[in-house]
Amino acid sequence: MDDYDRKILAELHKDGRLSLTELGERIGLSLSPCHRRVRALEDAGIIADYRAIINPVALGLNFSAIVFVTLGSTDRGSVQAFEEAVPTVPEIIQAQRLFGDPDFILHIITTDLAAYQRLYDESLSTLPNVLRLRSTLVMKSVVQNRTLPL
Repeated sequence: MDDYDRKILAELHKDGRLSLTELGERIGLSLSPCHRRVRALEDAGIIADYRAIINPVALGLNFSAIVFVTLGSTDRGSVQAFEEAVPTVPEIIQAQRLFGDPDFILHIITTDLAAYQRLYDESLSTLPNVLRLRSTLVMKSVVQNRTLPL
């Protein structure tokens, strides 16, 4: 990866809707080499996807929580069962496995506290091998959807 690739990534990270012509103009490459480089970055899995960033509040998703999950057992099968079940809950917008205790952190978004309570009771608490759930409510997002430090 060279400076042109880093410039391509930085520009697309800021605006994924750029045409290849606009992208080439911004980084100082003509259309063909710019296109080849973008394709190579996609083929290498460095550019994984393109998508729109949606304002959740505009859709009525006004409530965010972070849930810390401790599993009853951390053997391979238990962890795998939990990790396979998590993507089936659409309100979990991010899930990360952690070292130590707790075992996972889940970022949740719902319409309101009542919806979160239903989700907690009906889905989160029934995920495989859950020993303990600890929730903290998000007061406000200070940094969100930040571009990577390229």
